Amino acid sequence: MKASESILFSGGAPGAEAAFGACAERRGVEEVNFTFDGHRIERHRGVRVLNHEELLGGDVSLEYVSRLMHRRYTDSPTIRRVLQTLWYQVNHGQEIYVVGAILDDGTVRGGTGWGAEFAKLCNKPLSVFDQDKDTWLRWNGQQWDRLGHTDAPIITHPHFTGTGTRELRPNAQKAIEELFSRSFD
Repeated sequence: MKASESILFSGGAPGAEAAFGACAERRGVEEVNFTFDGHRIERHRGVRVLNHEELLGGDVSLEYVSRLMHRRYTDSPTIRRVLQTLWYQVNHGQEIYVVGAILDDGTVRGGTGWGAEFAKLCNKPLSVFDQDKDTWLRWNGQQWDRLGHTDAPIITHPHFTGTGTRELRPNAQKAIEELFSRSFD
């Protein structure tokens, strides 16, 4: 696949999203970062500020998300907008790559978890680099499959999403760089 014909959909936030964006830029992959007014982002390439109506298009019941994720999300405007921008990221990507940690209940920790769950609901190919386990895992529709070096993920669709934790560890930074190397070098 040609990097010049690919688009990364992300959010531009510090951590995993900034790392995905930096790797995309180095390889000539176009970048679209969905955000909202007042949100602190680190990537300023391909910024797409969503207006009020567009944010409503990605709105979801926090009660529903809380039940699905087995945790409470506070009903703050910032949390709501972050979840709405994640909807846009996942909706536009055809393959979803997430950095975080998979919990015992099979969900991904934090707000990033909504992006992963939405990808599952949309039946999109989903790979998560679990920083705690130091490995990639792929959702098979029922459970997470651990991937080794021989079956590590490769970006195969020109429209893909990269998102994840703001607390990026060195092992995850390396995993993102290797994902781009396998896919575009």
